[in-house]
Amino acid sequence: MDWDILLKIILIDLVMSGDNAVIIALAAKNVPKEKQKLAILLGTVGAIALRLGLAFIVVLLLKIPFLQAFGGVLLVWISVKLLIQQDGHDNIHSGTTLWSAIKVIIIADFVMSLDNVLAIAGAAHGHFGMILLGIAISIPIIVWGSNLIIKAMDKLPIIIYIGAGILTWTAGEMILGDKKIEYLLEQAHLHSPYLHYGFPAVLTIIILIVGYISKQKNKK
Repeated sequence: MDWDILLKIILIDLVMSGDNAVIIALAAKNVPKEKQKLAILLGTVGAIALRLGLAFIVVLLLKIPFLQAFGGVLLVWISVKLLIQQDGHDNIHSGTTLWSAIKVIIIADFVMSLDNVLAIAGAAHGHFGMILLGIAISIPIIVWGSNLIIKAMDKLPIIIYIGAGILTWTAGEMILGDKKIEYLLEQAHLHSPYLHYGFPAVLTIIILIVGYISKQKNKK
C-alpha cells in the first residue's frame, strides 16, 4: 500500500472539509435534540454515497486527454480560494424536521464536494481503491471531530497553509501526469526528474506566497 498517497488523501480531505462540517452542524441545529444525531448520521451517509459516486465519475473523466491537466489548473485555483476565502455560512438554512435536515446535508455536501473529490482523485493518481479508503478513514473523523478541526484551523492557521501546499503540489503532479502533457514534454526532450519535482515545488511556493499576500490585503 502507498502510505504516502493515503496520508495525502486524508490530509486533503480533513483540511478541505471544514465547510462541510459546519454545514452538517447548521443543517441539524433546529431539529429536535433527540433526532439531531440521527439527522447528522443519515445525512452524512447519504452525502458519502453521493461523494463516492462523484469520485468514480471524476476518475473516469481524468482519463480524457488534457482533462487531468485542466483539473490540475482548477485545483490551483481551489488552493488559492482555500487560502483567501472569507468565512460565511449565512445562506445555509437549517432543517426543522429530521428529513428536511438530511436533505439539506446531502445537497449542500454534494454541491461543495466537487473540489474535494477532484483533489483526492488527483492525489490518488486515479486509483479508486485509494480514494475509497481515504474517504472511509477521514469521513468519521470529520463527522465526530468537526468542532476540533474548525477550532484547530482557527488557532493554527498554518494548517490551512499546509493543506493548500499539499493541494498545489498535487495540482502540479496532475498537470505533469496528464498523458498528453507527458507526450509533449517527451517530444520536446523536457521530461526529467528535475521537472517532475521542480514544477510542483515552484508552483507551491508561488501559490503560498500569493495566498499569504492576498489574505493580508483582505484583513486590511
